[in-house]
Amino acid sequence: MSTIAQPCTTLSSLQKNQRGIIRHCNADGLLKQKLISMGFVPGVEILMVRNAPLRDPIEISLQNYLVTLRRNEARLIEVLAL
Repeated sequence: MSTIAQPCTTLSSLQKNQRGIIRHCNADGLLKQKLISMGFVPGVEILMVRNAPLRDPIEISLQNYLVTLRRNEARLIEVLAL
């Protein structure tokens, strides 16, 4: 039985209104603690809500609230695109 691999990307690469599931957080130290405390943990479904006019920051919906992240922070979060 063969399995089809799901596309893995970073949170910063998702398009507007695209969903994904968090796979891994590659941040270190205080930034990793901050992201985890905000709910960026493996298995959580997220939605890319919008980009700012100059594409930074980005707004993400997760666990019934909105979070704004810098694009360089979002690059540290691996997601499975849906």
